[in-house]
Amino acid sequence: MENKLSRVTVDAKQARIVPNWRLCLALPSSMAASDFLACITVASLPWSTTITSIFSALWALSVCPRIRIKEFVDTLVRSRSGFAAALFAVALAGTLWATDVSWAARLRGVNPSVKFLMMPILIYHFQKSSRAIWILYAFLSSCTVLLMLSWITAVVPSLTSIANLQPGVPVKNYIDQSQSFALCAVVLAWPILELIRSRKINLALLLLALSVAFLVNLSFVALARTALIYVPIMLFLFGAFYLPRSFFYGAIACFVFLAGTAWLASSTLRDRTNSILLEYSKYGASNEITSAGMRLEYWRKSLIFFREAPVLGHGTGSVQTLFDRAAHGQTGLAAQTISNPHNQTLNVAVQWGSVGCVILYAMWIGQLTFFAGSGFYPWLGFIVVVQNIVSSLFNSHLFDFVPGWLYVIGVSLAAGMILQRVDGIARHDGGGER
Repeated sequence: MENKLSRVTVDAKQARIVPNWRLCLALPSSMAASDFLACITVASLPWSTTITSIFSALWALSVCPRIRIKEFVDTLVRSRSGFAAALFAVALAGTLWATDVSWAARLRGVNPSVKFLMMPILIYHFQKSSRAIWILYAFLSSCTVLLMLSWITAVVPSLTSIANLQPGVPVKNYIDQSQSFALCAVVLAWPILELIRSRKINLALLLLALSVAFLVNLSFVALARTALIYVPIMLFLFGAFYLPRSFFYGAIACFVFLAGTAWLASSTLRDRTNSILLEYSKYGASNEITSAGMRLEYWRKSLIFFREAPVLGHGTGSVQTLFDRAAHGQTGLAAQTISNPHNQTLNVAVQWGSVGCVILYAMWIGQLTFFAGSGFYPWLGFIVVVQNIVSSLFNSHLFDFVPGWLYVIGVSLAAGMILQRVDGIARHDGGGER
């Protein structure tokens, strides 16, 4: 009798323990946990490479147990994110024909493309998440804190955490900071316009003040020269797509006036603009090493490398080796060597040839057409792609850490929410028919 009672007691304890263990195993892969990890990832992006890397990996891993293969394939096709995964695949395959490059260099060449493999997973997550707005708030709040610190360190440069950082750039670098601030400033234009239409003027003015604060920081504190090109284009596209024609022409006139005022008032803006013209004028006229001159030299050599292997390229991780070889015995600009030709198309072309370029442009074009709709999330996805395409004319921003992750997360969030909305409409219409 005692043995029976003891067995019953043990079985009852096990019955209570098993659900608890299942709960513990399920928690890390729950939707709430994934959303929490997503918030940490995007909030840390303007600040820390290490934290972003760790939590983005945890985020993707937390989504994987919930994936249903049929739904995942459907998401992959509908979101046109297969091209992003294909870019990673060609980078991985490219290690096989980079015969003149060490395996360490080949694997380093694969690393920047790993995040594209995660894009379909993140789209799948956002397609089912009800907390996507948290991720937007997390990134905007993080950038707002960085904005405040930028102004503080611009006024008191001694407070900059790292000695070699310029005033107004408390962490990372001015290129990543400009990319984040410009994206926040322009993306906010859509909710500002919608709030004005809804007559929620106070909230609209608050967001407008924040957007202007980001743009003023770019003009007076720290500015990446590429932003001089992509910010006007992004603002122009917003006006062309969303403003009535009468307001659009007035907005252009207002922008020209404000840009002229900023030019006269900001020595930072004038210096950054003049430096481009001065440096390009020196290229070819002298052997002086300048930033713009080096970029033109990188492009010239990259075109030569591409012509040497136009179909499959020289393989993953080959850029540094090719530049080192071309710089041997040279002086001045011709002796400069680098692992990044500062142009996304050329970076892809040198390593993976025309095959890589076709995949790259298919990804960009496919995502631009996918976001050709009305609403906040189509606007978010569209402007993230536009910013990346324009900035990638002068940098390899898909392969750079902060701009690349801004692209992957921004596109994934926008695409996932669009698919969620389409699925919701389909279910509603289907229910109505029954």
